[in-house]
Amino acid sequence: MCGIAGFASLSGQPVASGIASLNALSSLIAHRGPDGSGRWLDEVGRVGLVHRRLAIIDLTPAGAQPMKGPNGTVISYNGEIYNFIELRKQLSDGWVFESNSDTEVILAAYSKWGERCVDHLRGMFAFAIWDERNKKLFAARDRFGIKPFYYTTRQGVFYFASEAKALLPFLSDIETDADALSEYLTFQYTIGRKTLFKGISTLLPGHMLRLDGGEVVISRYWDVQYDVDFDHSPSYFERRFAELLSDSMHVHLRSDVPVGGYVSGGLDSSLVALMAARLDHRSRDAFHGRFLEYPGYDESGYAKTVADLADMSLHMVDITASDFRNHIGDVIYHLDFPVAGPGSFPQYMVSALAAKKVKVVLGGQGGDELLGGYARYLVAYFEQCIKAAIDGTYKSGHYVVTIESIVPNLGLLREYKPLIKEFWRDGLFADLDQRYFRLVDRSTDMVGEVDWHALNKQDVFESFRAIFNNQDNVRKEAYFDKMTHFDFKCLLPALLHVEDRMSMAHGLESRVPLLDHPLVEFLASVPADVKFMGGQMKQLMKTAYSDVLPKELLERRDKMGFPVPLKEWFDGELKDFVLGVFGEQRARHRPYFNSDVVLSSFGVQSRFSRKTWGLLSLELWHQRFHDRAAEFRAMVKA
Repeated sequence: MCGIAGFASLSGQPVASGIASLNALSSLIAHRGPDGSGRWLDEVGRVGLVHRRLAIIDLTPAGAQPMKGPNGTVISYNGEIYNFIELRKQLSDGWVFESNSDTEVILAAYSKWGERCVDHLRGMFAFAIWDERNKKLFAARDRFGIKPFYYTTRQGVFYFASEAKALLPFLSDIETDADALSEYLTFQYTIGRKTLFKGISTLLPGHMLRLDGGEVVISRYWDVQYDVDFDHSPSYFERRFAELLSDSMHVHLRSDVPVGGYVSGGLDSSLVALMAARLDHRSRDAFHGRFLEYPGYDESGYAKTVADLADMSLHMVDITASDFRNHIGDVIYHLDFPVAGPGSFPQYMVSALAAKKVKVVLGGQGGDELLGGYARYLVAYFEQCIKAAIDGTYKSGHYVVTIESIVPNLGLLREYKPLIKEFWRDGLFADLDQRYFRLVDRSTDMVGEVDWHALNKQDVFESFRAIFNNQDNVRKEAYFDKMTHFDFKCLLPALLHVEDRMSMAHGLESRVPLLDHPLVEFLASVPADVKFMGGQMKQLMKTAYSDVLPKELLERRDKMGFPVPLKEWFDGELKDFVLGVFGEQRARHRPYFNSDVVLSSFGVQSRFSRKTWGLLSLELWHQRFHDRAAEFRAMVKA
């Protein structure tokens, strides 16, 4: 896990400010690699690569980057290739290895398979390879977007980096992309290549990029396919799930340093921590953040149960309103731009704690999207079951649960009654895509605060619908798979963005064993009525690991998902802080927003609303980046 960046001239001519550009790129990603830095510039100055190293595999200088191959290739790479040992054996006939690093394995794989080397890589990665023989830059990002890759083209030069902020010195000005802003206000994340920084794009998960004839050419090399297997029994799927997760855990524990784990109190991180402790005696440190002042948000009891069962040392940080006031600016800076919900803040705090003890942590990201862990799936299905029961169509194969089977599990929605009330306020029984869009739309209570006439929300819905109704991936009638597929393709990369930035802010590597592509491909083949049997969220995991997971977690009916007491803080200790941010003169002149309406409506939203969080994040983002654009431009001087 590291930081990468670089540039390549699209015309083949030298880049006049090459050294200054590399220095700026390196300095802005320095926090990602505290163990070393490297820089490479070709002889004529048309291509340059930089690297910031966090040493996890092959701690010797032989593993340093940018790494040169004997055939004129040079790589800057961020991530972990978990099958590098197996690939090394496969590639040893045609390549003389000079290190024990997975970095060199990628170079050897590229030498043998060219761009199709990505098909052989199992892990999380973002890399760029300069191929001197073919005068080509080739880059790729892992299948799920665990590791980041951003790029921009300015004045005939292609720039890339692990973090968008590193590209800001090359922009003529820092502006907000209106299309991306529309997406963010709707979902609190973007769903395409555009970022909130106008002119900076992200290489999407499962995609690769090459510079070809002065053009940036992007193509997809992997996508998830919901080819459902109706030929096997639930017991087969349980057994196969356990086999594949066990294999994933084994390779994710490969490390030359000890591995710890996040333990949030939920099923996913708990299962990962329990399995890690069983498989590796070094995995004995667990990390958790708690809110002692607000018992309704305290998950530490569940975390302690798991840590005790796994014989792990549980390290906890007590998170307060003062911590929010002191660190929210740091969170926004390291995120590059606002993304996802307020969970980024406690994750930043827990990562700071973990970094004091270990260099690698395991997390549970991916379980909700792969196995159906969000309460909104149950909310959505409940409505469709009622509709199907009225119409007499619920046994037609369009639904995986019936109204009779789902009723016993509706107690799980007790905490979500305000959400259901709002959801049913309009559009009841409309088309599936409209109803799920309504569930994931975070902007329904933003009216006067946002100038929607200057934005295009209809385009956002059309982009959503294209993904939601994509029959190349999901069968037309598979409502459950449609919901989880959209979240897998759009929400999950946003959560992985948070996972990466909040850990790397402290020079910490975060690994996510549930996102191993053999496991993901298998889970996409599991019938929805096995994963969501009777409306039971994560039923496959609960059944397959009923002898591993503690009873307290298996039977809990109040899943929270790292909640933050923002409503209480904003109504109390942080009220003056928030009012002060929106009351500043500069906040009153932001495009697309009306700060007077923000101030007048402050404090009236529900506990479940993310309006204040989303708007506060955007204002702090403007202050940290837009208002300081001159500082970034000054970092590169020819």
